[in-house]
Amino acid sequence: MKTFEGKIMSDVAFDVVVVGSCMTDLVSQAPRLPKAGETIHGHKFFIGFGGKGANQCIQAARLGVKTAMICKVGKDFFGENYIQNFKDNDVHTDFVWQTSDAATGAASITVNDAVKTIFNPAPAVPDLDYSFYRVSDVFCCNESEAELLTGYSVNNAEDAHRAAEELLRRGCAAVIITLGPQGCVVLKAQDKTSTHVPSTAVKAVDTTGAGDSFIGALAFYMAHHPAMPLEDMVHKANQVAAVSVQAVGTQTSFPFKRDLPAELF
Repeated sequence: MKTFEGKIMSDVAFDVVVVGSCMTDLVSQAPRLPKAGETIHGHKFFIGFGGKGANQCIQAARLGVKTAMICKVGKDFFGENYIQNFKDNDVHTDFVWQTSDAATGAASITVNDAVKTIFNPAPAVPDLDYSFYRVSDVFCCNESEAELLTGYSVNNAEDAHRAAEELLRRGCAAVIITLGPQGCVVLKAQDKTSTHVPSTAVKAVDTTGAGDSFIGALAFYMAHHPAMPLEDMVHKANQVAAVSVQAVGTQTSFPFKRDLPAELF
């Protein structure tokens, strides 16, 4: 046996050792997110255990491997509870230190019940559970994914409209099918006809991550401009993605707000 910082070190061999964070999650559920300085009524509150390192360690332990956590928590109520939580999940705690110099980490989380869901079925599977369609405010896929999900060939806007109709029948509120340089097709449950949103013609250098750039931009517009028509959001998101394909790389090609024209905002 050896000692380190006053603690007896075990000679036990572990399958997984995690060095990482432990956070106590203070979770509030509310009908919407509060504005700066605003107080709103919530309808549920609970305390949970979080922190990426601790999460990974406990998941490994629950799958049956011998785990140890290396971290530091406060000498406080949350710290004592977290150590007990590790023990309850069969995580070795000899290397979990407590300190009086700082409090155990805590994360205040507000869950917005009115959140909108964008579902991107990548990689697509033909037997996707129908519950995924029903919880999708916007179901966004590319032409190959639409083909795999619906069984319909998708080569143009007309084909995409037919595939989108099938996806709507499965419970989506709206469907976007991206067609690369041909743009996108948008079909909403309340509409009988789809909208073809053409893409911006650019000289593409690397299209890797273009779909992710598009969906990230779409999420931005849904969050910050919820009253904007979906077709307009798609048009603007297309322009953001068009910038991304003009540079090499995935995240390295994603533009910042400062790199984009003001009319997109």
